[in-house]
Amino acid sequence: MTATVDAMKNSEAQPGLGQAERVVDTFVAPSKTFADIRRSASWWLPFLIVAIVSLAFAYAVDHQIGFEKVAEVTVNRSASAQQRMSAVPDAQQAQIMHTIATTTKIGSYATPAITLIIALISAGILMMSFNFGLGAKAKFKEYFAVWFYAGLPMALKYLLAAIAIFAGASADQFNIQNPVGTNIGYYLSSDVPLWLRTLLMSADVFTIWTVVLLIIGCAIVAGVKRSSAAFIVVGWWILAILGMTVGTVFQG
Repeated sequence: MTATVDAMKNSEAQPGLGQAERVVDTFVAPSKTFADIRRSASWWLPFLIVAIVSLAFAYAVDHQIGFEKVAEVTVNRSASAQQRMSAVPDAQQAQIMHTIATTTKIGSYATPAITLIIALISAGILMMSFNFGLGAKAKFKEYFAVWFYAGLPMALKYLLAAIAIFAGASADQFNIQNPVGTNIGYYLSSDVPLWLRTLLMSADVFTIWTVVLLIIGCAIVAGVKRSSAAFIVVGWWILAILGMTVGTVFQG
């Protein structure tokens, strides 16, 4: 609680940070960035960075690997998908693969818009959790800004993925849902159940980094103890992991 209060006092005593300073401080001094959000809840620069990186990643996949290949690898990594594909005629298989490739391509290039929608929903959940659950008084736009700044490590992850693709990453081993080997799930073969790979994929270095930043940011803008913020943020993270894992079980 002391660290949170100190950050709030420092934000009032010091001049405001520039947008570029906020981005840099997110990686080296996150408390400064999140304290400054109480002064100004501007979020355009981290969103712009996320949008540029996501489009660069989609372009890299499109031109270096190809979404048809992505669809092929996706099916090959799922024993149940292979089984279902083998049960349909060849002509229908080709149509299914084309549909998967097209859908994946559209989703990849639409990531900036999807990111905005997810941010709106997530900020609303955080505001309800902290303001109604803990009696905080932070505004929606402050949680919204925290979400985008806390998500910058994920932009770094996909930037590394894009660089790896342009550097000649193997198309046969490429997994668009898990493009960088920063989690245990990345190294598991398709023989391992999909639900287990999904579960272990969630414990990613960059995801954990983002969760830690969310805890710091929410604690500061909401004016609560970091332990309380951790309870809420980690709780929602665990629920999200369980939801994705259960979803893969129902997918077969």
